[in-house]
Amino acid sequence: MVAPPADAARPEPEDVPAALAPVVDLLSGARVAALTGAGLSTDSGVPDYRSPGSPPRRPMTLQEFIATEEHRRHYWARNHLGWRHLRDVNPNAGHAALALMEYEGTVNGVVTQNIDLLHLKAGSRNVVHLHGRFDQVVCRDCGRTFSREAHDQALSALNPGWRERHVDDVEVAPDADAALESTADFRVAPCPRCGGTLMPDVVFFGGTTPRERVEHARGIVDEADALLVAGSSLAVMSGLRFVRQAAKSGKPVVILTRGETRGDDLATAKVEVSTTLALPYLARMLPSRHADG
Repeated sequence: MVAPPADAARPEPEDVPAALAPVVDLLSGARVAALTGAGLSTDSGVPDYRSPGSPPRRPMTLQEFIATEEHRRHYWARNHLGWRHLRDVNPNAGHAALALMEYEGTVNGVVTQNIDLLHLKAGSRNVVHLHGRFDQVVCRDCGRTFSREAHDQALSALNPGWRERHVDDVEVAPDADAALESTADFRVAPCPRCGGTLMPDVVFFGGTTPRERVEHARGIVDEADALLVAGSSLAVMSGLRFVRQAAKSGKPVVILTRGETRGDDLATAKVEVSTTLALPYLARMLPSRHADG
């Protein structure tokens, strides 16, 4: 997966209030559904695939993970190094602003493509994790779910000293991954219940979003008066479908992200601005809805 070149990055608006004035006009008094992507978390230090200048990545597909033990070993070895980075990062001002707007009744829910749980850390409550969450693993055979912390203990017991030997020369990659080539000596832990195949509770490339998550997200968009897209290129259908849903219903669609998106032609307003600037500003400018009940 190749990101745009570094010189494709758009500068911040010189006058942020003026740039966001049409957005404030559109969203004032509205109940707003938020759809967020990886661009919201980059200022927390979470790498993404599509920011200008990001190194080329080749994420593992679901089909590859299922196909061979070698692929699963490669995945879990890299994840064993990378997942703690997501565990330890903190929400930024954009996450905090969305949580505040939910508390004030402006935002009725957050639909996120991110697996980093930063919305929950920031205090958002009605959150749909479209692509799953990094802190859980699930058995493909018996269906039981386990915490990633517990799985880390099992992997560490099978691979004593392995993390310590690699931690200094590893590059953190998106989605709790780490850029590491040699994984042949890594041992994979089976399901402690049935001995089956464990996989992260996330939607791989080539996988599908569970229907119940999609329906929950559709409900949030249905109940809102407008849709706010923050930090997503809308490159995959899992997010773009909700932009199409809102536009088809005649609801305003606002996109805040730096760069082109697949939903630009459906946007009522589009501002090329970082979410850590734009969302706190909107949280200050949009009135609380508590007085309206």
